[in-house]
Amino acid sequence: MDFKVCPVCARDTKNEFVPFVALDEELRRLIKANTPNGRNFNAVCSRCVRLFERAKEQILRDAAVTKDGSHVLSIPLRLDADERFTGRGVTIAFLDSGFYPHADLTKPVNRILAYQDMTKQGEIASLFQVDAASWHGMMTSVVAAGNGSLSNGFYRGIAPEANVVLVKLAKTGRITESDIKLGLEWVLENHKKFKIRIVNVSVGGDFESSYLHDPLSQTVEECVRQGLVVVCAVGNSGHLPDHPVYPPASAPSCIAVGGLDDKNSINRARRGMYRSSYGPTVDGLQKPEIIAPSIWVPAPILPNTPTAQQAELLEKLDSADDEELHEIILKHKGIDPELDAAIDRPAHTIRQLVTLKIRRENVITKNYKYVDGTSFAAPIVSSVAAQMLEANPNLTPQQVKRILILTAERLPGYEIDRQGWGVIDPRKAVEMALSMKNQLESRLE
Repeated sequence: MDFKVCPVCARDTKNEFVPFVALDEELRRLIKANTPNGRNFNAVCSRCVRLFERAKEQILRDAAVTKDGSHVLSIPLRLDADERFTGRGVTIAFLDSGFYPHADLTKPVNRILAYQDMTKQGEIASLFQVDAASWHGMMTSVVAAGNGSLSNGFYRGIAPEANVVLVKLAKTGRITESDIKLGLEWVLENHKKFKIRIVNVSVGGDFESSYLHDPLSQTVEECVRQGLVVVCAVGNSGHLPDHPVYPPASAPSCIAVGGLDDKNSINRARRGMYRSSYGPTVDGLQKPEIIAPSIWVPAPILPNTPTAQQAELLEKLDSADDEELHEIILKHKGIDPELDAAIDRPAHTIRQLVTLKIRRENVITKNYKYVDGTSFAAPIVSSVAAQMLEANPNLTPQQVKRILILTAERLPGYEIDRQGWGVIDPRKAVEMALSMKNQLESRLE
C-alpha cells in the first residue's frame, strides 16, 4: 500500500489526497496560513480539507490572527472533535477555588444548575464576586462547557451544551485535601438530584499517599462506585526531579490527565509533552492514563477586572491606525502604566510595545486569553466524556475510562510514564461509545 504523509496534519494517509490547486482560493490561504514553517506542497489530505471547510467561516470571521498570519485555533478544531455531540443532557460538576457565571455558560440559556459554596460565606452572592478566587474555576468550567458566546461560538468547549454544577471549595489560598473530600461528598449526596455524571477536579493535594489509607482517594473510589466519572488533573511538576502525582489524581479509578503541548496546531508531528506530573504512584499505578492540551488553551478573561480592561485596550490598539494610537492611550490613561509611559514615543514604537504585551499577556481577544496547566487538560477530557455519555448514556465510569485509553494515540519519543496511553482522540472515543450502544441494541432485538 502506498502511504503518504499529509504536509498539514502529518498523518499517514492512504492515497486520500486532494490537489491543492483544486481548492478555492480562500480555503488555500487558510490552510497555508496554518501549515507549519510555511512549507510548499501540491496536495493535502481529504481529512484536512474537510476539517478546514467545516471551520472556514468561523475561523475567518472570529479567530484571532497571530503575527505570522496563522490563527488561534479552538480546542474542538485542534482535536477534531465530533460536532454532532455537545454534551446535551449531561451534567458536569466542577470542584474548584471559586467561580463566576460567565456569559459562555449563561447565555442564551443559563446552564448552571446549582452552585454550592462549601465555605458557607455568602452562598449564592459569592458566585457573583469578582476576585482572585473566581478565576480558576471560571476558566475550567468554561474550557469544558463554554459555548463561546463572546466569540460567535468559535472559542467554545467540546461540550458546549452540557449543564454544570459549581462547587466552591475555599475562600482564598490553598485548597486542602479535606476541602476536596467535602466537595466530593456533597456531589455524592446531590448527584441524582442534578443528574451529575462527571466530576472535574482541577485541584490536588500536597502529599503522596496510598489509596488504601487516604480518605480523599477512598471518596473518589466511592464516587466511581456510584456511577460518577471522576476526572483529575495530575499537576504541573514534571520538570522537577521529584514529580509525584498526589491525591485525588492518584486514586485508581479516576481518570488522571496529563499535559500535551500541540503548539496550537493540528499537525501531529509538532506534538510534544507539557511539564505535567507523572507516576508511577506509591501504589505502582500508571498516572496519568491519558494526556490532553495543557498549553495554548483559549479561556475566558474574568469580566470587570484590570486584566479585562487591559485586554480590551490592547485589542483596540492592535486594530487601530497609527495616527489613532496616542489618542486611544490618552483616553484610557491609568489602565496600563507601560502604555502610559510610551505616550510620547513614535507610533511604530508603540506598535511594537502593543505586540510585545499581547504576546506576554497571552491575549487572544478582549474576552479570551491563553492559559496553561493540567488544570485545563482535565476539563477537556471531561468534555469528551460528556460527548460520550450523550452518545451512549448507559456507559459506566469504567467503560468511559477504558474507551478513552483504547482510542488514545501515543506520542513517539516520549516515556510511557509521562503520557500513559497517549493523547485523547475525541472523535474515535465517541465512535466507540456509539458502537458499544449499537452492539447492545442489536443483542436486545
